Parts: sequence; C-alpha cells; structure tokens
Amino acid sequence: MTSSGYRVLARHPSVEDYMRLRAAGGLSAFSRDAASIGLKGTRFAALVMHGDKAVGMGRLIGDGGCFFQIVDIVVEPEHQGKGLGKAIMAALMEYVTTALPSSAYVSLIADVPANKLYEQFGFRETAPKSLGMAFKVP
Repeated sequence: MTSSGYRVLARHPSVEDYMRLRAAGGLSAFSRDAASIGLKGTRFAALVMHGDKAVGMGRLIGDGGCFFQIVDIVVEPEHQGKGLGKAIMAALMEYVTTALPSSAYVSLIADVPANKLYEQFGFRETAPKSLGMAFKVP
C-alpha cells in the first residue's frame, strides 16, 4: 500500500516507536525494559510509515510452530479512518497464510468494534466453547 503517502513495511518497530504508538492509540503502557524484551519475541511485524514516521503497527508473536497471537494493532488517531488498520492486518495475514505451518493456531483479543475488522480476515469468536482470559502481573 503506497497511497496518500502511506507505506506498509515488513519491519519490527523500534522500542521508541512501539511505546509511542501504544500510548497514542490508548493501549496499555509497558516499561521500556519490558518493551525491549517483548519485541524480541516478534515473529513478523508490519509498520505503517507516513514519510519517515511510523504511524501504525501490528505484530505476530508466537512459539514458531503451533501457537501465534496477533497483537499491537494500532494506528495513531490522526491517521485513522484511512484503511490503515486493514492494511496492517492484510500484511500480517499474508505472512500467516504463506509462512506458518498449516496446522498453526492464530488468536487475538479483539476490542469492540475492531472485532468487525478481524472478522473480515476469517477470525471468529470462540465463545461459548472457549473464552479469552487474561492475567496481568501486578
């Protein structure tokens, strides 16, 4: 995607861009140390660039064979509404469908109304058979 000055690149975010984009998108904050460690677990990432600035991102993390999770889908508010979230998901799903083993399980936690975006890429709610659960270290 290279319209309107936006480019989607297969590139891991820097720690600085990661922390800045999460904050801009209203996602929970992590310490710089946690972000630095966590980014090393990235299997694939897509960055949306506007000029030389990263304005959106998404990552795929996982064990490399069986289980993967899509995380950190975020676009800076002033760049939202331009199809950039969809472009990030398209880049991630291209990798998922071409590079992962055929039996891989890919999951995500969807905030409403973003679940409608993920449904466009084949994701379905798992309830009532299973429910997403989380624990945050205090």
